[in-house]
Amino acid sequence: MRIAVVAPPWAPIPPDLYGGIEQAVDLLARGLHESDHEVMLFTTGDSTCPVPREWLLAHAEGSRMGFTVPEVRHVMAAYDIAHQNFDIVHDHTVLGPIYAERYPDLPVVTTIHGPFNDELIDIYERMAHRVPVIGISRAQLVPAPHIPVVRVIHHGVDARDFPIGDGSGDGKGDYCLFLGRMAAEKGPQRAIVAARQAGLRIILAGKLREPWEQMFFEKEVAPLLGDDAEYVGEVTQADKVRLLGGARATLFPIRWNEPFGLVMLESMACGTPVLAFDEGAAPEVVENGCNGFLCEDEIDMGDKLASVGDLDRAVCRASVQGYFSMDRVIGEHLELYAQILAG
Repeated sequence: MRIAVVAPPWAPIPPDLYGGIEQAVDLLARGLHESDHEVMLFTTGDSTCPVPREWLLAHAEGSRMGFTVPEVRHVMAAYDIAHQNFDIVHDHTVLGPIYAERYPDLPVVTTIHGPFNDELIDIYERMAHRVPVIGISRAQLVPAPHIPVVRVIHHGVDARDFPIGDGSGDGKGDYCLFLGRMAAEKGPQRAIVAARQAGLRIILAGKLREPWEQMFFEKEVAPLLGDDAEYVGEVTQADKVRLLGGARATLFPIRWNEPFGLVMLESMACGTPVLAFDEGAAPEVVENGCNGFLCEDEIDMGDKLASVGDLDRAVCRASVQGYFSMDRVIGEHLELYAQILAG
């Protein structure tokens, strides 16, 4: 099968720092390539994903994320190549599946990576009758039951990228970890409260670039920092793996309909249990009392932190060597591509 994978133009594949969509695209492209299919990843010139790549834009356009012109140029160039040489396109941009109308004989499928908010509902309800849409969780689909989704394919990770840690800390003692954007819905401030209640040190790492993230951080997070709560900034992949492996637990205190949350899988791959609020896709990932705990609020999360030592880190890792493995993810995608090509 000849498969063109079109990535968004906002970050390299894989991302240097923050980029959940880009991480998922990297894993998908690598997995398809390793399955002996002909794969072309259309991305930006600074990408390093080890598959055949094409690009128009030499560098990722993160500083112009959401700007029309770079995405239009990126998408047009991708389809110039894809419609001539490939059997099917898996498009991860927003604009691409709309532009694909120019090529009615070219099969295209798209994954919606974000939440079904009013803006995306408006787009996808116009698109989904022509371009099959893949969801990444059942929770993601709840706000838009009228939009046809061809399949839900949960993310996976390659456990080989995440050596199992022992949760022994970082030389300064035990800690728990928050890894995510500095945003109210992600809950870094709630993670601090839960860890402090449990008497545990917490390290916070994640994206803090946008003005609204800065405002939230200064108002809600910075006043809570101290000797037992440290923000270390946005971290590289190597540092992320080190922090996850050394953590006693990863805290995921979301207060929104999180479409997935790849960090939960990355944590489990390192053997580190996840404590999450029972919202969004978390109940589809966290098996309560097995690879983590589902919690009601900060108080409940703090209480359950006392019991994470009872969880087997090998069982946590087994979660991503079983259902949440890339073997399952790649197999489901290939099966769907074949169904689409068969009409």
